[in-house]
Amino acid sequence: MLFNKVSIFDVFEHRRREAKQRIQSLDPNYILNRSEADVVGSILDELRIDLPSIQEDSIHIDYGERQIDVSRDPMRFVPDPSVPFYVQGTRITFIVPFAGDGSFFDVQPQHFSYSLRANDVALHKDGIHFNFASANLNAAAAKRDFESELQQIKTNLQSLRQYIDQHEPLFVQEVRNQVQQRKAKLLQDAQMVASLGYPIKRREGAPTTYAVPVSKRKADVRRPTAVSQPFSPEPTLSMDDYEGILNIVRNMVQVMERSPKVFENMGEEDLRTHFLVQLNGQFEGRATGETFNYQGKTDILIREEGKNVFIAECKFWDGEKAYSGTLDQLLSYLSWRDTKAAALIFNRNVNFSEVVQKIADITPEHTQYKRSIGKLDETSYRFVFGQPNDPAREVIVTVMAFDIPRGHRN
Repeated sequence: MLFNKVSIFDVFEHRRREAKQRIQSLDPNYILNRSEADVVGSILDELRIDLPSIQEDSIHIDYGERQIDVSRDPMRFVPDPSVPFYVQGTRITFIVPFAGDGSFFDVQPQHFSYSLRANDVALHKDGIHFNFASANLNAAAAKRDFESELQQIKTNLQSLRQYIDQHEPLFVQEVRNQVQQRKAKLLQDAQMVASLGYPIKRREGAPTTYAVPVSKRKADVRRPTAVSQPFSPEPTLSMDDYEGILNIVRNMVQVMERSPKVFENMGEEDLRTHFLVQLNGQFEGRATGETFNYQGKTDILIREEGKNVFIAECKFWDGEKAYSGTLDQLLSYLSWRDTKAAALIFNRNVNFSEVVQKIADITPEHTQYKRSIGKLDETSYRFVFGQPNDPAREVIVTVMAFDIPRGHRN
């Protein structure tokens, strides 16, 4: 009998226990050094359900002779019915290939219906074998019984699929919650130890970032001179301040759109200068242009306490290949600590709607692309990339496209 060894409820309960055990056994540095999405994704991949699917187009048969016990056949004369009496019969085997995890043919769905019509059913590497054998085998009856049994299997697989589709989102959220709880506890433990005021042994690869607010102020940071001082994490940009920077950029573009003639002949460097003027109004001179950073020079760089917290690259749209090169260039500028960046794409004399669509289509093809966070507005997208030298470290990149119209000369 298929679908008769363990229930789908037990399968999900086992997955929950297994997920919790795996999350609790993960190395702390692994959880803290990788993004929440990567950790959750790795657990889900390890416990992924690969429900089998029947490959009906590849069904085939095998046949041969088989010894048939007819000792209980009332239409036959058998000297001693208490012992087996064999005659030469015929066997037909219907072989049903499938893709996926064959162990799920043993899982009983929530709504279960199955009756065995074949002499026996067995799982093999090449598929499910339905064997029909008799001393006087009726091929038409065997085919009819096989097709009826095959339909039952498909119905039970569909029932399993419905249960999985209904309960999988709950399982994913449970895994995400457990990862968040473990990560929060690890960070809380680290903060508690740091508050004691004594130096601690630095763990290799532990995360070194904290969020700093970006506001118009003059930083007055004084570090203790003692050699044995508590570990000081690297600054990073909060999402609120990241959005604030991007809003400054949007506002500047609105100025360009309202006064196109002023900006009609400006190149990348001139346009970048106008952005820097606005950004320095917020960051008191800490926004710089063409500053050497890691492997090259970036167009816009904002630093906090001598550390990079935001990087942007400005480019005019010059085709798909050039855009991919812009992403390569931006990612090459990023050091290990940089986690937020932007690509500002200016468009002139090209179908702007087509440019925006190409950005959406091309970006996922990049080798460092990990996932999309979504479309922010009609011309802006947000993506997550892996850092080229450390794929476990994630970078948020917002791609903003702007149409810079030419003014009309008199």
